[in-house]
Amino acid sequence: MGITLNKLYPGKLDHDFLHHLLSTYTSTGSRVIAGAQVGEDAAVIDMGDKCLVVKTDPITFTTEHIGYYAVHVNANDIVCMGATPKWFTATLLLPEKSTRQMAENIFAQISRACKTEKIVYCGGHTEVTYSIKQPIVVGQMLGEVGKDELLLKRHIAIGDHLVLIQHIPIEAVSILAREKQQVLQEQFSADFVRTCQNFLFFPGIGIAPYAQLARDVAQVHAMHDPTEGGVATAIHEMARAADRGVVIDQSKIPIMAEGKLVCEFFDLDPLGCLSSGSLLLAVPHKSIEPIIKACSSKNIPAADIGKFVEKEKGLILLDGQQQKRLPLFVQDEIVKIF
Repeated sequence: MGITLNKLYPGKLDHDFLHHLLSTYTSTGSRVIAGAQVGEDAAVIDMGDKCLVVKTDPITFTTEHIGYYAVHVNANDIVCMGATPKWFTATLLLPEKSTRQMAENIFAQISRACKTEKIVYCGGHTEVTYSIKQPIVVGQMLGEVGKDELLLKRHIAIGDHLVLIQHIPIEAVSILAREKQQVLQEQFSADFVRTCQNFLFFPGIGIAPYAQLARDVAQVHAMHDPTEGGVATAIHEMARAADRGVVIDQSKIPIMAEGKLVCEFFDLDPLGCLSSGSLLLAVPHKSIEPIIKACSSKNIPAADIGKFVEKEKGLILLDGQQQKRLPLFVQDEIVKIF
């Protein structure tokens, strides 16, 4: 008999408890094609010829460039459903003693990011509140997709391969280099730390170009972006939503050199670190080569890291000669040092 703790800790809710909440208290109605579900990136509503795809996500780990993060993190989830991000609203919560300049900077960041991505920033809510210590942006992104272009995790088939585009963990390394700059500069050069900080913009945390590149050359059954809890947790989410098992070859996962060094310095597992900027794709075997070839032609790292199997086989990580359960990071690794 398992032990259930009543106290909740920083990070995502554990999947079983979240499933309980979603299955007990949310509903679908006649026009909801995909509702609240562990592992699915957004809700999908039938609008006739097209579907409306809706996502909401907060930014809580970082304050610098918080508006930029909010737009891209929410847009990524819309893209993973096969849709195009179109409209963005944001709730901006500011702590006491915030300034007008702080509020305007965040608005400007959101506006710039939306204009760059051809998204309309069309509303939201802003207030100063007693209950927080740093700014929080809760974004809501809406997008559109034709019904025949919609991607859902339930489309993942046994035998589908899992392709990972771009190194991990881009987002975590950038956040750590910005929030823990002085600590890192005691061990690494200023140039190294600046390079890590700039990963936010190059290669960046947006995955729309990778999704389009893959879908232009091959069939894709589903996509997912690894955010909080890293690529390992994202794979758990995909498998759960698809009702599948999975076998992952750890040696095939592309980890950036800077990521290895920073994670080793802070004693973090890169598989459990925030990894926005990377993209997981479930694809049939015939799609692997054209996707990897298309990425290679643009100097984008991509690898076939595993395969979906029957649910009964579980979630397996191959680590050299060892076979173990794929770790699940309910709490992101970088929480350890904040």
